[in-house]
Amino acid sequence: MAKPLQIEPALSELLARRGVRVTRRRLEVLEELGRERDDVTAQALWHRLRDRGSQTGLATVYRTLSLLSEKGVIDTLSHHGTELCYRLCTDAHHHHMVCSNCHSVVEIDPCGLDGWLDAVASRHAFVVTDHKVEITGLCGACAEQPQGLR
Repeated sequence: MAKPLQIEPALSELLARRGVRVTRRRLEVLEELGRERDDVTAQALWHRLRDRGSQTGLATVYRTLSLLSEKGVIDTLSHHGTELCYRLCTDAHHHHMVCSNCHSVVEIDPCGLDGWLDAVASRHAFVVTDHKVEITGLCGACAEQPQGLR
């Protein structure tokens, strides 16, 4: 039996602001995603939900994450091989630094790329409508580890 959800009004409001119909399953996925400090794959998120007693199916998790990403509720990161990772982030425009070893994620805010993007776009007669930057490297803790232990 699933534990009762402690639905935060802020999550319902976030969905409503982005034009996403609020459902129990969407809130359940979003709440679990909100517990993640860094990012998580759909498979790992589904396993966590199952461990909490949820009956949400894997296909529902994938559909929900896809919708939330499409509507700008969550961010997707592509550092984890062929599977996307998902993260509940701030509303402000930002970018991500991702540790390629432990997969910790840091939000970079403010962006600071607007002037450079304007100049590059102008040189190429291009109109920039959006941009996302994902920087991979090693976090401080992983960089301090000897190479063989990473």
